[in-house]
Amino acid sequence: MENLTSEFKSKSGLRRILSAFYNSADGFRAAWRHEHAFRQELVVFVIATAVALALPVSAFQKLVLIGVLVLVLIVEIINSALEAVVDRISLERHPLSKNAKDLGSAAVALAIGLAAVTWCVVLYNRYF
Repeated sequence: MENLTSEFKSKSGLRRILSAFYNSADGFRAAWRHEHAFRQELVVFVIATAVALALPVSAFQKLVLIGVLVLVLIVEIINSALEAVVDRISLERHPLSKNAKDLGSAAVALAIGLAAVTWCVVLYNRYF
């Protein structure tokens, strides 16, 4: 019988937790080093988080304002992972590769749109 389990599959117990932590740290470093969009969005996140914390709104509204920014970063990282897999398979131009990359980009655009609308609604309700 063929073994269908990857040698890279997770370990158990504390080893698994430590391994996941180090893999995540490597992922953040890779995103910072290789993804210009992630760096831009992280700068926006840091500035906007400071603004959200300073706004005279409820703790829940602050959480929502910061949460939608975290969502943008999450979707950007997933998009970057998708692009890396597509490029790993082949750098040749192919309609399916373009489609996969375009869908990832559309997901990022939706997350950014949600963040923008959320900020507008909270600020509008607070100041108008």
